[in-house]
Amino acid sequence: MPKRKLCFVYGTRPEIIKLSPVIKLCRKSKIPFFCIHTGQHWSYQLDRIFFKELSLPAPQYRLRIKSKAPFRQGDHTGRMLIAIEDIMLKEMPYCVIVQGDTNSALAGALTAEKISTTESYTGFHIKVAHVEAGLRSYDRTMPEETNRFIADHLSDFLFVPTAKEGKILRKEGVPGSRIYKTGNTIVDTVKQCVAVAEKESLILDKLGLSKGSYVLLTLHRQENVDSKKTFQNILKSLKEVKSALKLQVIFPMHPRTAKMLARFKLKIPRDIKVVNPMGFLDFLWLETNAALVMTDSGGVQEEACTLRIGCVTLRDNTERPETVEVGSNIIAGTNPVNIVKACKKMLKSRKKWRNPLGDGKASERILKVLMKYNR
Repeated sequence: MPKRKLCFVYGTRPEIIKLSPVIKLCRKSKIPFFCIHTGQHWSYQLDRIFFKELSLPAPQYRLRIKSKAPFRQGDHTGRMLIAIEDIMLKEMPYCVIVQGDTNSALAGALTAEKISTTESYTGFHIKVAHVEAGLRSYDRTMPEETNRFIADHLSDFLFVPTAKEGKILRKEGVPGSRIYKTGNTIVDTVKQCVAVAEKESLILDKLGLSKGSYVLLTLHRQENVDSKKTFQNILKSLKEVKSALKLQVIFPMHPRTAKMLARFKLKIPRDIKVVNPMGFLDFLWLETNAALVMTDSGGVQEEACTLRIGCVTLRDNTERPETVEVGSNIIAGTNPVNIVKACKKMLKSRKKWRNPLGDGKASERILKVLMKYNR
C-alpha cells in the first residue's frame, strides 16, 4: 500500500475528462488521493455534469477561482497558486498530477515545485506528474503553449502520448529517465464511455438528427473568438460549408464564445443550429455520428481521431501533429476558402487510419509508474 496520497489538480472540462480514468483506477485500486478543483470552468454544463456522467467523486476542494479577463493571466494563475499552496501544505501529497495546458495545470505544478524548494523547512518533496506532456504548437501567442512548456520542465514524471513528444522533450533537455510513453488517456475515456453514450444519449432524437447528416462545430480558443476579424472569418465560413456540403451545422456554443459574439455584435449565419453546451455523453454521441467535425479544440481533435471521424482544425497549427500525419485531421486555418476546401477533402477521405494515441491503457501505465516510487 502506498504511504502518501496523490493529488489531482484540475479546473476545466478536458482535464476532468482526461484525468477521469486515472482517478477511477485509483479508487478501484484503493490508492489514497484527493482532488483540487480550481473552478477555471464553473458552469454546470462545462463542469458538474461531467462528474455525474463519468462517475467521478466530488472534489475535496473546490476553489471557484474564475478568470477576470483574458489578459489577466497572471492574476488568475496567481490566485490559484495561493489557494493551492495552503491545501498542499496541509495535505503534503506524495505527487501532484496535472493534465494538459491550462492555468490550473500550471498552478498545480508550480505550487508543488515551490514547496519542494523549501524541503529543509517542510521535510517534504512533492513530485509533479504531467499527463499529456511534450505537446508543442510552437505558437507563443497561445497561453496554453507557455503553460504546457513550464509544466513539462517542472515535472518529475512526464507521461507522453506518443514517441514524438518524448523526442521533443529530450531535445529540450529533459532527462530521458523522466519520460514515459503511455498513450493518451482520452482513448481510455472514449473506450469506456462510447457504449454508455449509445445506450443513454437521446441527443440525436432531441435535435432531429441522423447519422452522417451534420457537421459538428466547436469554437472557443482565445486566438479565434477574442479577435473580431478572425471570429468573423470563421462565421463566414460556416455559411459556405453548409452550402458546399449540403449538411446541417450543429454548434454547441461555449460560454466564452457566446460572450465574445455579443461583445463584437456579430451574428451566427442563418440555418446554423446553435445549441447549449452539453454533457460529455451527449457530445461524444454527437461526435460519433457526425459526418465531420470542425474545431479549434485539441481534445476534440483527439476524440475525433479515436472515433474515426474526420476533423478539420480551425487553427494555423496543432500540438497533435500525429492526427494530421495519419490522415484524421486537416489544419485549415481561419480563412473561409481554405476551411471549405479542407471540409470537402476530409468528407471524401477514407476513415481507415490507425489511432496513434494509444490502446486505451494509458491510465494503467501512469499509475504503475507512480506507485513504483511511492513506497
